[in-house]
Amino acid sequence: MNKQLQVHGALFLVALIYGSNYSIAKEVMPTYMGPFGLIVVRVVSAAIFFGIFARFVTKEKITGWSDNLRAILCGVTGVAVNQLCFFAGLNLTAPINAALLMVIVPVVVLVFSAILLRERISKRKVSGISMAFVGAFLLIYTSSGEHTTGNLWGDLLIILNATSFGLYLVLVKPLMQKYNAITIVSRIFSVGAVIVLPFGFQQVLATDYNSFPFSIWLAIAFMVIAVTIIAYLFNTWALRYANPSLVGAYIYLQPVLAIVMAISMGKDVFTLQKGLYALLIFAGVYLVSRTRQRVAPS
Repeated sequence: MNKQLQVHGALFLVALIYGSNYSIAKEVMPTYMGPFGLIVVRVVSAAIFFGIFARFVTKEKITGWSDNLRAILCGVTGVAVNQLCFFAGLNLTAPINAALLMVIVPVVVLVFSAILLRERISKRKVSGISMAFVGAFLLIYTSSGEHTTGNLWGDLLIILNATSFGLYLVLVKPLMQKYNAITIVSRIFSVGAVIVLPFGFQQVLATDYNSFPFSIWLAIAFMVIAVTIIAYLFNTWALRYANPSLVGAYIYLQPVLAIVMAISMGKDVFTLQKGLYALLIFAGVYLVSRTRQRVAPS
């Protein structure tokens, strides 16, 4: 299998995992465990796993002040802020709202690429950014109505999560040109674990684990193994061979997969209104990413 197919296969699997996570996480929160407690379980488990793996398998260290600082910033944006905002937001809002709002990640990637990497933004891309923003704003605004399934504050937290993740994709790219994916992911989860622990430690202790049915244990296992370990590893590995915009573009698949999962599990309904706002968001991100994205050779 050539490298291009491997990259696209890895990114599709990540989109499938994330698309499933919206409804699966809602099964756990808040009935069985609080959102921050769930984050602590996920992030600390991943930090231990990647830490052991990096120590005994890759045996590589991040060197230099600038690279270490960048790795810390990746841990803050890609794990701590990203996870705290996502699960707090998902705990409040509907799975479909969260999935639809996440498609602004490619737009965020473009903006930060222009700011940090000095990439030029064309008028067409500015139009796309504006269109996606309007769609996201309308989705958030209508979430405050009593007959909708969303939540204003939950949607705003998802927007902050998407912004943080978009910044992470731009920040981590230079590191992936120099280090193994395991090395990078191990460091960012170590940083993330230190930050999220104070937020969710009490929820971890207060959880009644004896009340968990087998399905909830499976859901938590899925979130630790698939959503945290596999998805982050594959996403980070893909950034070695693809630019951040291509990785961000696969976010487009998540709403489709999330909608299918949410409706099939009876967790949400897809209304015409949400569909129209979704089309507006998709149209905007399409304009932003219409130029062909190429996978770099190995």
